[in-house]
Amino acid sequence: MELTGWVKNYEWGRVGINSAVAQLAMANDPDFSLNEKESYAEMWMGTHLCGVSIVKETGETLDRVLKKDLPYLFKVLSIKKALSIQVHPNKCEAERLHKDRPEIYKDPNHKPELAIALTPFLALVGFRPVTDIADFIDEFQPLTKLIGKEAVQQLHAYPNADSLKLCYEKLMKSDDAVIAKCIQDISKNYQKELKENELLDVFNTINKDFQGDVGVLSIFFLNLVRLQPGQAIYLGANEIHAYLDGDCVECMACSDNVIRAGLTPKYKDVEQLIASVIFQGGAAHSKLFVPYRIDDTVQVYVPPVDDFAVINVAIKHTVDTYKLQIQAFGSILLCLGGSRTLRLNTKDGAKDITLTRGSIVYIPVEAAPEIEFVSAEDCGEDFTAYIATYNYFRLA
Repeated sequence: MELTGWVKNYEWGRVGINSAVAQLAMANDPDFSLNEKESYAEMWMGTHLCGVSIVKETGETLDRVLKKDLPYLFKVLSIKKALSIQVHPNKCEAERLHKDRPEIYKDPNHKPELAIALTPFLALVGFRPVTDIADFIDEFQPLTKLIGKEAVQQLHAYPNADSLKLCYEKLMKSDDAVIAKCIQDISKNYQKELKENELLDVFNTINKDFQGDVGVLSIFFLNLVRLQPGQAIYLGANEIHAYLDGDCVECMACSDNVIRAGLTPKYKDVEQLIASVIFQGGAAHSKLFVPYRIDDTVQVYVPPVDDFAVINVAIKHTVDTYKLQIQAFGSILLCLGGSRTLRLNTKDGAKDITLTRGSIVYIPVEAAPEIEFVSAEDCGEDFTAYIATYNYFRLA
């Protein structure tokens, strides 16, 4: 089944044709109307109630056709402005938060997620090594003044989770005026130090977009991770993070639960974030999530959860036909480049679907054990696609 994705116009998205989301939406849907002044932030593919995909042939929603929800939500993100400092709750927390505050926490599911860069991609991911954080607080004296010498001394004496929590909690719960003064002091007097630590551009950009926001100071606590296309990060429950810039494909459990505490005009639940977040330091390189390669054409991103996995298919234009082995779980394919004919079995028999950039296809369980990518006529471009599916690779 060919699908239409659901486009989200959050203000942090890239604008007009500069957005990868807008580009893919135009390629996918001939009825899509581009507004050059509009932000196009996300495209959702799946059955989540806040953005259900539409079956092109019938106009029905995918959940009605399947008569069930998929365990994952597949997205494309195009980011020009930082997303919030956030964590996603674990399953037990999500059930409780949804029960207590359903107007904020919309569903009872956890939301582990995987982001795979399509362009150079910038994100804050997890806490830096605790000793590095302590050194930053020493170097940027306004932070020492804000957090307090006693807490900073404890961080040096006992560089552990408890000390890190004490300092970060003091930061996040500080008065807005005190936060703004700290940021102003650093901006005015510490440009040299920011540049030496490769933080100047990020600090200035975030401070311009969220002037005086406590999230600006999180760059001294969180790892700054730079991804190249194809590199990925996996964010398990309660891993603190914020996407800052770039385009990515993202796959997650079928949820929209977010606990926010900075860099956002939305509701900030600082108490819950502090209660939920994992206060564990680690190096930036440890945050990279490495796929495993099946062959020269396919690699798979296999997170430590059952809800989802992502298959990357990259077929050279010189290859006539490629057969991909799959298992009997419903999957969603997104084509990002090139052209192929997808040959697969359905409940109504064999079917051929032409794939080009922007094509979104639901691959039914009947397609197992194999789908085939056949060379298209006169296509000299390599073919690239990502497929979201249930994580049956953990069973192998």
